[in-house]
Amino acid sequence: ATAAYTDNILDDFTYFGKEYVEDKYGLCEAPNTMDTVLDVATEVTFYGLEQYEEYPALLEDQFGGSQRAAVVAAAAGCSTAFATGNAQTGLSGWYLSMYLHKEQHSRLGFYGYDLQDQCGASNVFSIRGDEGLPLELRGP
Repeated sequence: ATAAYTDNILDDFTYFGKEYVEDKYGLCEAPNTMDTVLDVATEVTFYGLEQYEEYPALLEDQFGGSQRAAVVAAAAGCSTAFATGNAQTGLSGWYLSMYLHKEQHSRLGFYGYDLQDQCGASNVFSIRGDEGLPLELRGP
């Protein structure tokens, strides 16, 4: 339901990230490394958080910290995937954004509902037991 309530805010954050990536790397041309994740996801996350601070109406438009965290993280993840052309790297950008947001604001949402936004980074590049066949994996 988040996409229905973002009022072009997600679009703005994602377009900022896309333009940042195009200017710095070119689409899908950045190296598929953690340095790229750190660069792109951090830039987009801080842009989003700065917009929330600069325009208080954005805080009122989106109801609750969990939605704001998801919008910023989605933009960071999309932008990171734009840079590398790799969805797994984009997912790393999502989780990095969640960590940065939590460090900045001390919480993501209400009560303990932000746990799901923080617990996935350790599994991004791991092989889950039900996937099997680790010798047939492809990648860098």
